[in-house]
Amino acid sequence: MAERQYDWAKIAKNPKFVELHHKKAVFLFGWWVFSTVYYFLLPIGAAYTPGLFKIKILGNINFGYLFALSQFFVSWGIAIYYAHVANKDFDRLTRELVDELK
Repeated sequence: MAERQYDWAKIAKNPKFVELHHKKAVFLFGWWVFSTVYYFLLPIGAAYTPGLFKIKILGNINFGYLFALSQFFVSWGIAIYYAHVANKDFDRLTRELVDELK
């Protein structure tokens, strides 16, 4: 089976590829900033506002435990949202690019 050769420089200049790359970069950078800030709120909050993190919510469960646990749910939420956007926008743009290259 013959291997297909691609002109990667031409593909990189293709408007559909440029649009796809820009949309993904903006999306990923924005959510990276959000998730990094959210991640560091736990140690910074625990260091500078320990009283807030010691507030009992339910029995021995305090705000600090809930905030730490919430990081898992936020991560899953971002992953689910990324999958939704990728299926809706990124895959469409990729399909259009591949169709154009055939």
